[in-house]
Amino acid sequence: MKILDRYILKSFLVPFFATFLIVLFVLVMQALWQTFENIAGKGISLTFIFKFLYYTALMIIPQALPIGVLLSSIMALGSLGENYEFAAAKSAGISLQRLVRPLAILAIFLSGINFLFLNNVYPYAVFKQLNLKQNIKKKQPAMALIPGSFNTEIPNYQIKFEEKYGEDENLLKKVLIYDLKSRKGNQKVITAERGKIVSEEGSKYMTFILYDGNYYEEHIKSGSSLIKRKRMPSSNATFKEYEMNIDISSLSQEDLDDERYKGRHNMLSIQQINDTLPDLKNNYDEYVGLRTKSLNSILKVKKLYAYQDSLKTKNIASNLLENFNLNNKINILNNAIAVTSRAENNIKSNTNNFKFKRKNLNLYDTEFYNRIAFSLSCLLLFFIGAPLGSIIRKGGFGLPMILAISIYVIYFFSNTFGKNLAEESTVSSMLGGWIAILIMLPIAILLTRRATKDKGLFNIDIFTQPILQFFKNLRPKIPTKYDPYKNTK
Repeated sequence: MKILDRYILKSFLVPFFATFLIVLFVLVMQALWQTFENIAGKGISLTFIFKFLYYTALMIIPQALPIGVLLSSIMALGSLGENYEFAAAKSAGISLQRLVRPLAILAIFLSGINFLFLNNVYPYAVFKQLNLKQNIKKKQPAMALIPGSFNTEIPNYQIKFEEKYGEDENLLKKVLIYDLKSRKGNQKVITAERGKIVSEEGSKYMTFILYDGNYYEEHIKSGSSLIKRKRMPSSNATFKEYEMNIDISSLSQEDLDDERYKGRHNMLSIQQINDTLPDLKNNYDEYVGLRTKSLNSILKVKKLYAYQDSLKTKNIASNLLENFNLNNKINILNNAIAVTSRAENNIKSNTNNFKFKRKNLNLYDTEFYNRIAFSLSCLLLFFIGAPLGSIIRKGGFGLPMILAISIYVIYFFSNTFGKNLAEESTVSSMLGGWIAILIMLPIAILLTRRATKDKGLFNIDIFTQPILQFFKNLRPKIPTKYDPYKNTK
């Protein structure tokens, strides 16, 4: 390796390792801060906290690598320009392309490492961290309750509520509780407009205080026949305030290494996602086909087409209702309204299932394309950072840090925006996964061309020259007087 290549690589690698470790530390601390509320004071040992930090760091490395490449390339090339080393190299006949060639090879290598992390390490880290986080939450079940669906984390109970709010997120709206601990005995259902969760650290009970609700209980003896069960008494009551204690002592015995959550889109490698997608697409197509047949049977579409073909051969008024008397018209319209209402209800009842199945398919499809596109972010951001550093000719952490953060925010925002659009079926999964690359690639090409031609970041004359020329053309031309002695010798 030539001395110049070693010098360029050293100028890049020193700030790269420093910025990479700083960014990784900041992002890991941010993730820890977001989940600290669920970890602190829950009886979790330091071993599991360090495990959580370790898995979080593995997840964040593919995100920290592009930031480190972008910032260090701006700093390295900016420092070379600031110290007039570019000028010395150009005077010796060395072009910018020759200077950054070892860095470009290194950026390709880092993109390969990023791909390996995204394809192998990242799914493993997501799998381990999610299971660890869910098991930690069980140390305080109130934090694990999710609004909008039935929560089954607490044994023998199914709890559902619309919203969780308050400073400690312990206040509930529209509460529904099924007591399943006595399936062979009494059946209990409790509903309430509002509720509050009260639990103390270390306690084996979680207390629900419910307001403005109803209590229903069937008094059934075990071993009774169905006829006798129907004759069994039941009790119901309304209440202003009702307090119930739920035993959660069994949750404290849960193993924090238990791994129940698996098979999600971000827990699979690219090959596993590619193998899973055909089954998901077939299941979705089958579901759409079944719902289509159900809707056709309600609307009787085949019969309508058959009637339409038969009416063409008969002398019948084009407005079909004109062929019937008033009573028949009313009956026909009522039947049409009933059939339309059934079809509308069928569509509404299946809308959420359609959205869920389609979004689930989109998650896997988008993840497949995004993994490949995001692995190229190191190479892409290098070809933005390197020419930008040679143009601004400013080293250090000040201006390069501001530029790097601004550029990466644009890239990360466009990548997240594209993924969200693809998940909601607004754009295709391929476009959603690659939209950030498509947005940033023209910027990289433009900056590389301007740096190669030794031009500034912006050419103000391009904008000002047409305006000045326009006003110059508007100015009236003053005829010059003839000077007979001007051309004489």
